[in-house]
Amino acid sequence: MDLFGTAGIRGDVGDAVTPSLALSVGRVVGQQAATAGVDVVVGRDGRTTGPGLAAAVEAGVLSAGAAVERIGRVPTPALAFASRGCRGVMLTASHNPPTDNGIKLFDDGSEYTDTQEADVSARVAESEDLAAWDRWGDTAEADVLPAYREAVADYAAEYGAPIEDLTVVVDCGNGMAGVATPDVLRALGAHVVTLNGNVDGHFPGRPSKPTPETLADLRAFVADGDADVGLAHDGDADRIVVVDADGDVVHEDTVLAVLAERYVRGSDDDDPVVVTTPNASARIDERVRAAGGRVERVRLGALHEGIARVRGEGGEVVFAAEPWKHIHPAFGGWIDGVVSAAVLARLVAETGLDDLRESVTERPYRKVSVACPDGAKAAAMESLESSLPAAFPDAAVDTDYGLRLELDGGSWLLVRPSGTEPYVRLYAESDDVDALVERARGVIEEAVAAASE
Repeated sequence: MDLFGTAGIRGDVGDAVTPSLALSVGRVVGQQAATAGVDVVVGRDGRTTGPGLAAAVEAGVLSAGAAVERIGRVPTPALAFASRGCRGVMLTASHNPPTDNGIKLFDDGSEYTDTQEADVSARVAESEDLAAWDRWGDTAEADVLPAYREAVADYAAEYGAPIEDLTVVVDCGNGMAGVATPDVLRALGAHVVTLNGNVDGHFPGRPSKPTPETLADLRAFVADGDADVGLAHDGDADRIVVVDADGDVVHEDTVLAVLAERYVRGSDDDDPVVVTTPNASARIDERVRAAGGRVERVRLGALHEGIARVRGEGGEVVFAAEPWKHIHPAFGGWIDGVVSAAVLARLVAETGLDDLRESVTERPYRKVSVACPDGAKAAAMESLESSLPAAFPDAAVDTDYGLRLELDGGSWLLVRPSGTEPYVRLYAESDDVDALVERARGVIEEAVAAASE
């Protein structure tokens, strides 16, 4: 039984993320923590099902012989911050609708690895093995938010410029950013206007997933006012979206490139590395190379594994990110949208958002889905490993995580099978993206047709 997706366990509370599952996961985490001699920190986002699921997790942890530290409603990054030196369980479905919830697990400030998640999945199905009655754990309560907010503000103050003259609009989406990002930015001196700042598990202001469509109010507010920048988060504040003064959403890869370049330029290491994913733009590689660093890619949802791999080879990771989600290794090993908001505000104060974006070449981007039966995906991808490079003989080819081709002039394309739907996905970026897509799509459709026979 595989419980985990690319970002923990997530699903409808009626039939997927149930109290019984939370109890079982809590028991396994409690056993692991008891063996390691550490406590388990338990936090939750603002969803209405959070208290019940948190209680179930706590019961499992305590019955396994580990102690629980309750930290209540917090952003996921704050739970990760609190899990340093121990284990952590966060009840959140991130940007999913309010009917869902989820479970994210942390070990010493980092998300569980695939191996750790597989161990939890296997042991959840086992019969209960409770601690002796006199070995059950105890509970305590803690308020981690003041320390977390102070740490973020102190970290961000090392970048960019003071933000006393900056006006920032923050759309918290009725999520957990409401107890973090506005406070951090005000502590740094910014004038902050908050939209949807009250925590409400029904997400009445807008859907929890921040997209150009769901952020219509934020975009209009920024465009009609005198704000320097708009920022938006998802339900647990690990994602961030940036809106410019005209009310336009800044492309997520441009935000990634800006941060990556700044971290590389500020590094004293001889070989600074930025870890990202195959679907991330070549504009990131361009800016990182210009700053004297290099890019390493890892599959979606596995940034922490990429960081560990580079470090294991003796490298220094200065930044790790996939679209919308950023890890700031000098601060912590977790995805943290609050830190991104604070650092970006300081960078905007230093030069202005337009100047930050000026060095980043933004080419047209397209994502296309090619229908492919699940049973034909493996054969189609195997065929494409030879046929697609043959169609683009001058391209540099990478087959580690799908099939990625780097072409001249910053153009690139990525082909990978969908893990949830009967499609092969094509991602492409180029000054002439339509022509690139049509050329690649023809090759993909031929491979799918042959594999489906």
